[in-house]
Amino acid sequence: MKSLKLKVAPRTQTRRKGSKALRSAGLIPANIYGKSIAPQNVEIDSDAFIDLINSAHSEIVLVDLEVSGDSKTRLALVQDVQHHPLSGEVLHVDFHEVKEDEMITIRIPVESTGEAEGVKSSGGTLEHVIQKVRVTALPKDLPEQILVDVSGLAVGQAIQIGQIQAPAGVTILGDKHLRVFAVAAPTTEVEAAPAAAGEAKQPEMIKEKKEEAPAPAKKK
Repeated sequence: MKSLKLKVAPRTQTRRKGSKALRSAGLIPANIYGKSIAPQNVEIDSDAFIDLINSAHSEIVLVDLEVSGDSKTRLALVQDVQHHPLSGEVLHVDFHEVKEDEMITIRIPVESTGEAEGVKSSGGTLEHVIQKVRVTALPKDLPEQILVDVSGLAVGQAIQIGQIQAPAGVTILGDKHLRVFAVAAPTTEVEAAPAAAGEAKQPEMIKEKKEEAPAPAKKK
């Protein structure tokens, strides 16, 4: 994964009110953390961050952070991006600082390429069972996404984790038998039985005739 440059500045406003003021000024509150460093509060220009994310295939991005006042850039992963549930506005970003020679374990999106044979010729449905897979790799070898060719899948067939060809330098983790993509058989519409004309006949109630009580015997 190629690293992208991003300028950030130390942040002094850390409370909720301060974060709201930053967003109103077109800035995004963020944090940098890592195994061997103390967390640092920073702020990012909103437009610059959105441009960076739009230039990548996903929000899993490797960045060279240029922190104001620091002479060296800091290699980090965009670890987490929080969005407003309604507007989609970026509310907060977490950066995970890493080293060039450090193996990283992270979840990477999996996407399909091609049209499955079972969909094209048999009317099946391609099911995307697992959206992301866990991988381990050096930062430079991390892919933004893993592409899987599904064109050979017939109805009833699947591609499992163990069948995915990992990019060079990348190891895919997890249960090798878990399905990532599968082609399900086409669904057939079951026609409802035509309703009988008019109201359904109700079962006839058969009333038993009451037995007549025997006439009283006449007195002699």
